Amino acid sequence: MDFSKSMSVAASGMRAQTERMKIISENIANASSTATSKGGDPYRRKIATITPSFDRELGATLVNAGKPMNDKSDFRNQYDPGNPNADAQGYVKLPNVDSLVEIMDMREAQRSYEADLTVMDSTKQMLAKTVDLLNK
Repeated sequence: MDFSKSMSVAASGMRAQTERMKIISENIANASSTATSKGGDPYRRKIATITPSFDRELGATLVNAGKPMNDKSDFRNQYDPGNPNADAQGYVKLPNVDSLVEIMDMREAQRSYEADLTVMDSTKQMLAKTVDLLNK
């Protein structure tokens, strides 16, 4: 078993999940924002992407955070005639962010990060045991 390979693969997964959590956090932070100009669109939800890449030196496939994509689903409408961003019918466009979906995505990213961390810890323990055996 190549310890550096397993550590590198787990580390790439941790970096990718960290970027994913940043995007999810941005979505949650903007879940109730409105357009910056009258008649404009509010914040559009972003979707994190992860792309594989083969590392020839390691001989392993690593993952990287890709460029986030915009969610093309419709914006939500809320009746608020007193809002300066309201249209002629009194509706305000709100972001296409569902906080429940974002929380579930965050939990999934967190669990993936924790799984990669467990791989790193296990590899570190195996490496320490190997060094102990070699010293005896």
